[in-house]
Amino acid sequence: MVLRLLRGKDGRLSAYAPAAGGIARWTETRPGGPKWTGPVWLDVPGLTVCSIGQGSDGYVHLVGLRERRAPDERVDVDVVHATQYQTGRPTTVWHSLGTPHPNDWHKASRVNVVTTVVGKEGAVHVVVRNAGGGISARRQDAKGKWSGWVDFKGSNVTEGISAIATAEGRVEFFAPATGAALRWYMNEPGGGLKRGDNLDVDPLPGSASGVQTGPDSLTHYWRDAGSNEIFALRPAEGAEPVSLGGAAGEGPAAVIQAPVYGYDCTVLAQREPSTGRLAVAAYPTENEAAGVWWTPTGDPGLTEPALALDGYGRVVLAALAPDRTLRVARQKTTEPGLALDAWTAV
Repeated sequence: MVLRLLRGKDGRLSAYAPAAGGIARWTETRPGGPKWTGPVWLDVPGLTVCSIGQGSDGYVHLVGLRERRAPDERVDVDVVHATQYQTGRPTTVWHSLGTPHPNDWHKASRVNVVTTVVGKEGAVHVVVRNAGGGISARRQDAKGKWSGWVDFKGSNVTEGISAIATAEGRVEFFAPATGAALRWYMNEPGGGLKRGDNLDVDPLPGSASGVQTGPDSLTHYWRDAGSNEIFALRPAEGAEPVSLGGAAGEGPAAVIQAPVYGYDCTVLAQREPSTGRLAVAAYPTENEAAGVWWTPTGDPGLTEPALALDGYGRVVLAALAPDRTLRVARQKTTEPGLALDAWTAV
């Protein structure tokens, strides 16, 4: 479960830190901070995995896996969903979406990866790794009606399915698998998901992330299982993965597209296991060949970096301290390059 940093329609940021049994949430008191409220604990008994997505309408969708133990030691697992309609406000009640294996609790208990993304007109896509090692998905349309579970096939999917959408609502899924990466995509917003060719790469489980980098361009990132280096790919005919170079890290890289001193850049953040610190980097958007240079920031022990733009368009980097409290650093706009203010405890 990964820290998420999202901006609401009113310009305020909220940080979401899923944990076993619920989600901690912090919210800016006004756009641009610097003060925050929280953490507010969103209680979800039995929560084991959680994914958080947001649509262009600002609605935040929280999707997780819930375990409930029966007296006979049976463990019932289902996918649950709730919606937060306004920044800092309570969510709806959590309701069950079931699983792709409604009649076999043994198989349902092997559903242990979930991700969510919001496409065209607020359509919510929930994807899980099913008991067969492929992916299954449900979709909620703009009117709130849910489809049934659909098996999109695939095999040997590992941890960390990445889901991203363009501003127009075209959706893609990137799934690390054993010795390969799998991809599902839409040709047009609101269309059906199609299976792409398997990618001949070796992604580290749990390392995938992605971001929109052009009007209809989505860039996927992952770590190579052998070197831990970050690779990038914009799927297109003949496209090849590009190594960003620089220091190796761990976990999925946080990534956003952001202006840096007047230039359109892609900003990344990662944790460096060699130093125990976070590091940030920026490069001209869609120019991965330029490489990246990582700059350490913050005290050792910070984990789960998350990035967003605040109400003034500044890059904000958030992370969790060892005691699971929130730490935040904000972009300086008076200096060239990607410079951050001092870290503050929320």
